[in-house]
Parts: sequence; structure tokens; C-alpha cells
Amino acid sequence: MNIIEVKELVFEYKIYDDNGEETGANRVLNGLDLTVPKGQFLAVLGHNGCGKSTLAKHFNSILTPTSGSVIVNGIDTADEDRIFDIRQTVGMVFQNPDNQLVATVVEEDVAFALENLGVPTEEIRKRVDNALKIVDMYDYREHSPHQLSGGQKQRVAIAGILAMKPECIVLDEPTAMLDPRGRKEVMDTIKNLNGQGVTIVLITHYMDEAVQADRVVVMDDGKIIMDGVPKEIFPQVDKLREHSLDVPQVTELMYELRKSGLDVPIDVIGEEECAKALLGLPHGVYVPKPQKNEDKNDDDDVPYIAEIKNVTYTYSVGTPFESTAVDNVSVSIKKGQFVGVIGHTGSGKSTLIQHLNGLLKPTSGEIFINRKNIWEKGSDIRSVRFMAGLVFQYSEYQLFEDTVYKDIAFGPKNMGLSEEETDKRVREAAKAMGLKDELLERSPFDLSGGQKRRAALAGVIAMKPEILILDEPAAGLDPKGRDKVLEEISEYHRNSGTTILLVSHSMEDIVKYAEKILVMNRGRLFCYEDTDTVFSHTKELQQIGLGIPQISRLSHLLANGGMDIGGDIYTVARAKERILEITNA
Repeated sequence: MNIIEVKELVFEYKIYDDNGEETGANRVLNGLDLTVPKGQFLAVLGHNGCGKSTLAKHFNSILTPTSGSVIVNGIDTADEDRIFDIRQTVGMVFQNPDNQLVATVVEEDVAFALENLGVPTEEIRKRVDNALKIVDMYDYREHSPHQLSGGQKQRVAIAGILAMKPECIVLDEPTAMLDPRGRKEVMDTIKNLNGQGVTIVLITHYMDEAVQADRVVVMDDGKIIMDGVPKEIFPQVDKLREHSLDVPQVTELMYELRKSGLDVPIDVIGEEECAKALLGLPHGVYVPKPQKNEDKNDDDDVPYIAEIKNVTYTYSVGTPFESTAVDNVSVSIKKGQFVGVIGHTGSGKSTLIQHLNGLLKPTSGEIFINRKNIWEKGSDIRSVRFMAGLVFQYSEYQLFEDTVYKDIAFGPKNMGLSEEETDKRVREAAKAMGLKDELLERSPFDLSGGQKRRAALAGVIAMKPEILILDEPAAGLDPKGRDKVLEEISEYHRNSGTTILLVSHSMEDIVKYAEKILVMNRGRLFCYEDTDTVFSHTKELQQIGLGIPQISRLSHLLANGGMDIGGDIYTVARAKERILEITNA
């Protein structure tokens, strides 16, 4: 039996002018058909703007069709008299847990909707306790939601939906803002709920989440273009890439090995089945070659551009909420380096980087930029902020001007630059971020998600900071958008020589671009080393809540099975090269 039936669904967002007059419509869903059987775990994939979130909002009547129909448990979602029944059947969990938490105590937050519905107190108590136990948050029932980690907050948000006893839960990118540990917590909760018979619809950009589903649908241009089990969908690598999507690393590896002549299966989506297939190949022994140190930035002649010396930072000093976010950290960064900064949620990485441009002042310790103490008496903190540019997560929220040009020009104008120099910098920064001239006169709010992100980055680059600090610059973007933003940042680094600090939860992204990796754990510096050295600590990285790339996990499985391709595997390209080398392909 189907819990959701979508028939010829069309939805258009109306467009209004400045006077509130309707001037047109933007069609987002275009004659879409879909059925979701009860108890299924469905993953929905698609690039930003393909219509997947709009579709999800139809499942519990947040939106209703322009034409066509959405039927939930036999109820038409356009029936305004049955909205309560629909929303009891289908619960929605959104991307940012902070936007869903309303109370000051966890159990009160979970009880909020039930109280508004007039559910008897005794029944509320029972439902709240049961929901918190299901998501393994019962022990935190008297805590403040805002003192929890990202993963814990999202589990509380899920508990609030569970207390309503829905038959189906729709989750719109619920792990986009979480670290690997938080993502695993949420995915474990989702699979547990599905195992108990709850229908799951998961919208995600993470392929390792989608492979855990019973079924995957891929959307583009407001329609479903692919529909099948994960093993049918992900081997279609070229087609997925055409639609701005990605595949699991092991699937990509087998695809690349097959193209290079190895007789390997391509319908592989997990590291264990991949290892089993590869271990069946005749192979020799990998002999490591002596490595030359070609990192120019490790040269003793290269000066330090940023030095953090014995820095401690404590929030809410002298209050019951006092907590130390950074604990006696010392690290020195050389001019021109590309540094990856990683750590679990609450590790102190965001607090640490905010010291580099003076947004935060150390409780103790010193910060030096170009060998000058930025907090010494008489220092100009404003000039420091021009030297060290900081781009926050979801940087498009920083856009505010009428045009893209004005937004990018805002920083250079505040620096007191001439119109001529400002214009030059705006155009250079826009070009560096892949923004064509014709976009400069458009409103930033008319751009796509990826274009907005690049416009916000261009606004900081136009100030030509000596240090560019990027906090999760690719968060929430689809795979193609993510790769484009990161490639443009990398190219900008190569062309300008600017020192870059890239904060990310994605080890896969970090290892593609960073020369050195700074790892934070519980407010302390865990390590600051070149990429190969950091990856010699994979067990420790996992123990402190960081994910390692799927391809690295595969290399460990291969080594345990007798096919050692080296302990420095963290990209598909390197794994492919080593496997071809020892199989003489």
C-alpha cells in the first residue's frame, strides 16, 4: 500500500514586482509522478534548484499543487479541512536544527506540538519519554537544547516529530550542517525508525547516505529522471555526473579501473564488497618509492604569516555557562600555505579561526599577523580585518546590496580605494570566482545557490586579504556546485599566493586541496602536519569523531586481506594508480 501518491504534479512560485503585483511564475515541478510505499526508505537526489525540497513540502501540505495532486494516506493535501490529519501522518525535519528548537529544555521542546494540540498531560509525558528513548536522547531530557551538539539537536528535532506518531518522516538535508559523528548519529536514528516501520523520505547530497536507502530517485528540471535501487542507480556514473551529482568513492574507483582495462564489477557501492572484488585479482606487492619533499612552504626561508601562541578562549566567563572553547593552542602558519582545518562540532575550530582577524580576543595568549601582535596597545584591529578576510558558513546570507557589483565593491569602498581601483578589484574577484560580467548588474538574490556563494566569496577576495579564512564554504551545495566553488578557491590560491585556511567537515574535500591539515579536538590542537602524516593517524581521527574518506577505509580492508596499496590512500586517483601498478594492468 502506498502512503504517498503524486500524480502529474505541477508547482509554480509566483513572481511579484516591487508593488506586490504578480508578474509571472517560476515553474519548479513539472508534471511529476511518484508513489512511496508504506515502510520504504526513499532517498531523493538532485542538484540545487531541481525541485526536491519543493516536492518534500507537498508531502505534508506546506505547499499545495498548482495542478495535479498529492495524496497522503488517501487524503488529498489540497483539502484544507484535513491538513491536521496530513501533518500527523507526515512529519518534516529540516536542515538546520536550530531553526526547529523553540524551548529552553529538551523535553519541553519535544512536548511543544503536543501541548498545542491539547493532548492530555499524562499522554504527553508518555510520548515524550518514548520519543527521546527512540533517538537515544532520554538522558538529556532536562538539558538546554542549545548546549547540545549539532547531531544531538537534530535528534531532538526528530523526537519532536516522533512524539506526533507520524507514519512517515520527510527529512530535508538533515545532516548538511553536521560533522561525521553527528551525521552517523542521525543516520543510525533514521535506519532504526525505518526498521520499526516508519516510512522515510531522505533528501540528501551525501551519496554514502543515499546508498543506505531501499530506493533512490534522482530529480532534475522538476521531474524524476532516475528511479531504482542504489545498485542500479550509482553505477550510471556518467549520467549522474551530467546531472551535477556524485557517486560513492568505491563506485568511482571500480568505474575508473574498468575504464583502464581491469575486469571488475561496477555495481559496487560499499567498501566491503569492493575489497572482496579487488582481493580476487592476481596482484603483486606495492613497494613505496622514496618521496621528495617538494613543499616550498616548508622552506625555512618562508616567513610565518600567522602565529597563534598559547591561546585560550573562554566563553561566558564568570557565569554558570562558562566553557573553554580553545585551550592553550599554539600553531604557526607559513605565508602562502593552503591549510585544512578539521575537527568535530565543538572542537574549537571556528572559535580558533575567529581569532585570526580579531573577531575574538584571546582570554589569554597572543595572536601575531605578519609578526605583529594584533592586540598590543596602539594596534589597528580594523586593518587586521582587511589583512585576514573571513567568510562564514552559508556566506550568501552576507549578501545585501541591490546588485552583485555593489556587493563585491562594498569591502574595497570601505577600504577607501578609488573608484577605478574598486572597479578593477570587483572584476578581478568576480572572474576568480567564475562570475560572468553580465551577472554583476543582477540582484544577488536572483542568483543560483552556487552563484550566491561565489559572489559572497568574491566580496572578500576583492579586499585582497593576505589570509583568506573560509568556514565550510561548500556547505549545502550539490556535488557539482561544491566542486566548482572549491576548485575556484584552489585556483585563486595558485594564482595569488594568498594564504588559505579552509574549515570543513569533509575530509574528502580537505585532502584534495590542503598542503597541511590542522586538527582540533575538544579545544586542543590534536595535530598540525602534512596530509600524509595526518592520515597515518586514521584510527585516532575516527576515535575523535572525524570521518576518513571511504577510499581510505577500503585501503585498510585491502591491507588486512593481503593487498597492501599503502597507508597514504585518501583519493580515488591514488588508489587507482596503486591498484593498476600491482595488478600490472
